[in-house]
Amino acid sequence: MNQQTENKKNLLPTGKIKQYFIEVYEVARFITRFFKEIFLPPYEFKEIISQCYSIGYKSLALISVTGFITGIVFTAQSRPSLADFGATSWLPSLVGIAVIRALAPLITALIAAGKTGSSIGAELGSMKVTEQIDAMEVSGTNPFKFLVGSRIVATTLMIPALTMYNGLVAMFGSYLNVHANEMTSMKSFFQDAFSSISFLDIYASVAKGIVYGFTIGVTGCYKGYNTTQGTQGVGRAANSAVVISMFLIFIEEMIIVQIVNSIR
Repeated sequence: MNQQTENKKNLLPTGKIKQYFIEVYEVARFITRFFKEIFLPPYEFKEIISQCYSIGYKSLALISVTGFITGIVFTAQSRPSLADFGATSWLPSLVGIAVIRALAPLITALIAAGKTGSSIGAELGSMKVTEQIDAMEVSGTNPFKFLVGSRIVATTLMIPALTMYNGLVAMFGSYLNVHANEMTSMKSFFQDAFSSISFLDIYASVAKGIVYGFTIGVTGCYKGYNTTQGTQGVGRAANSAVVISMFLIFIEEMIIVQIVNSIR
């Protein structure tokens, strides 16, 4: 009996490693299927536009508030440090670099992972456990293209757009804080802010938004589309979509920063 227990303990790490590689294979096959089917007719333009509206337009209020507060708080926190060196005039440049290079894409992605990722995971998960996806297959509709493809395309398109919008709102919030303390004009503020920003910074920010959007869409769709174990599985799918998306976003952030710095 003790020998059997010991053998099971020895096999446990091997089983976990095997399960990990199976999961990686399934994710790779899921992504491959997406790229294979998204370019083949019929094209679900109507559903893509609907998802863009749901992911993009319905997130504007949350993105606006978050971006505005980010700009104000970051400026207020940076002022004392710069004031110690008599360099408060550098605030616009500092805020512009920080927001465009890092804060706007990262904050937008994290908000979208929490709002959009969980929504996609829960929606597809509930459709899976209630057999609505099976019903679509019986009716002749391709559920993968209609449900998965449209959502991944929508997140890939909308997150970069929301990133740029978040950056502009954050810059405006920063301007109000700077204007209230230093009476800097709007023209002078934005000239100083954008003087330190290159096209590489803007391209990198957009690229981050595209990568993050694709990651959020794939993670949410994969977890929702493969949900099992009823309503409990739906909750786990939504939670896993958020946690895994955020984890991958931070890893991608480190990789992209290294790539951009090497180019710079």
